[in-house]
Amino acid sequence: MKGLNFVLKPFPSDSLPPHLEIIGNISRVFNTLNLSYVLSGSLAELVIPVPADMPARRNALWKETCFEFFLALKGSNQYWEFNLSPAGHWNVFSFKSYRHGMKEEPSFTSLPFMVRRETEILRLSLKLDLPEIIPADQTLNVAISSVIKTQNGEMIHCALTHPGTRADFHRRDSFILELK
Repeated sequence: MKGLNFVLKPFPSDSLPPHLEIIGNISRVFNTLNLSYVLSGSLAELVIPVPADMPARRNALWKETCFEFFLALKGSNQYWEFNLSPAGHWNVFSFKSYRHGMKEEPSFTSLPFMVRRETEILRLSLKLDLPEIIPADQTLNVAISSVIKTQNGEMIHCALTHPGTRADFHRRDSFILELK
């Protein structure tokens, strides 16, 4: 399966430094999710966490440069938030409904993602088996996003779409991709 290509756009009041771009690809093969992000451009203008010696489950990864995605069963209020730091740290949260009932998802004890940094490119790729949380025959609604921190401390919120008046990755109307 080829997958779906995507481009993340900054929230209208935010602006990426010139020549920066976040693109990627997502696919679902059987019940395995494949997701890749490519952040390219003048990475020296950004604060990118350095690789950790011992990557671990951590909270508040969104306070630094972080890649995120959200999965929901089509027709259900329940959803999951996945946070991936370029340092290798990660977390997964489940929600009963919009920003309600948040808890760490116990089905995951690690996330198998890889980060590769080149001069002007940061690549992050993930291959994730979903059977613990998602039945194979269920259609998924997906939102993809990132938080980018600049050297001047500005936080830039990027996503597939920004349907609200403020950056809010949890809005279900931003879960615009569908994977079967």
